[in-house]
Amino acid sequence: MIENVFDAIFLVYFIIGSTIRAISVRRISNWWRKKEDVSEDRDNGHDKELMFVSSLGMVILPFTYLFTPLLEFADYSLPAWVGWIGTAVFAAALWLLWRSHADLGENFSPELKIRDEHSLVTQGVYRHIRHPMYASHILWAVAQALLLQNWMAGPAFLVMSLPLYIVRIPREEKMMEDEFGEEYRKYAERTGRVVPRIGK
Repeated sequence: MIENVFDAIFLVYFIIGSTIRAISVRRISNWWRKKEDVSEDRDNGHDKELMFVSSLGMVILPFTYLFTPLLEFADYSLPAWVGWIGTAVFAAALWLLWRSHADLGENFSPELKIRDEHSLVTQGVYRHIRHPMYASHILWAVAQALLLQNWMAGPAFLVMSLPLYIVRIPREEKMMEDEFGEEYRKYAERTGRVVPRIGK
């Protein structure tokens, strides 16, 4: 149940993050109708399963913790300063999520697919890291662990999203390299995957 300010902050920030994603998806609301425009499709059928597992940690367990007593057995207490660090980390995650979508624009696709009109984006936050959306979700997951004082709900997103990122990021990079060739390889040399490359 929502019992402290950090539970409330998590819920407000969750709503903000969900709104950012919904607005971005709405901008490309006809992406599922553009099957004929897909030049590269790397969906292998397992992505939906991994995304479901990730959503358990991102949505189901946190909301079960916030709105039911089912996970009370796993509650614990942290000093207030930990929650304030979590608040700052979540704010950074939301900024990065918004900036990633803004910089990507019409090139955003929730699936491992490249449409004919897609181009390689290397500006904005993409100038420094190749996967800022994944980086924002990792920050979100860390913030969740700091804000939700529960052994089940707190670390759930971080633990349950790791398989998705471990599997999906290399496949996405291979797809981009196959599509954009040398341009992508040079881009990858000067950027980090989810953390900026030092000295570049």
